[in-house]
Amino acid sequence: MTKEKTRRILDTLDKEYGITKEGFAHTADWQLLTAIMLSAQSTDKQVDEALPGLWKRFPDMESIIQAPIIEIEDAIKSIGLYKVKAKNIKKCCEKLLTEHDKKVPTTIEKLVELPGVGRKTATLFLADAYGIPGVTVDTHVFRISRRIGWAVGNNPVQVEKELMKALPKEHWNRINFQLIYHGRSVCTARKARCEDCVLRKWCEFPQKTVCPASKAYSPIHD
Repeated sequence: MTKEKTRRILDTLDKEYGITKEGFAHTADWQLLTAIMLSAQSTDKQVDEALPGLWKRFPDMESIIQAPIIEIEDAIKSIGLYKVKAKNIKKCCEKLLTEHDKKVPTTIEKLVELPGVGRKTATLFLADAYGIPGVTVDTHVFRISRRIGWAVGNNPVQVEKELMKALPKEHWNRINFQLIYHGRSVCTARKARCEDCVLRKWCEFPQKTVCPASKAYSPIHD
């Protein structure tokens, strides 16, 4: 993958999906962190629909801490894995209160010590809250970056390091949502719709084929 190919791919992604993503509704950092925790294995739409009711019932950290788990579950039951997330949110707020004076840490190392916060959530939080550059590798980023030819690593941490070397820093924060959108609509895990892919001319996906009759890329199962 040459720098010129990378530039063309990034320009195309910017044009196709934009360079900014609307953030989750929040008035405090702990709320933003909570929203990002809720977004794991769920859609942004599900989270956006649940947040107004959640903040109304639990307007501050103390109300989350004092609430029975069943009430937190009820407020987010439309979101995937809501039982686990309710427990983590409560424990996270407790730790923020007792160990961080209600302030959300500003480093990945401290963030990942919070219940329910992994490296992906921490990186997204730092990017959304403070604009700190970071590459977030979820299942879509992992799959597509390997298909394109940006990475060969066998785990998210390896791919994260490869992408940080391959991509200009100003693209780090937006590559996540761009590849998520692309992975959900075109370059899916179950079936790569190569004929509809705006990146097909640069993609190095080894299973990609060209239909001689149409000169179009045919979809290949992963």
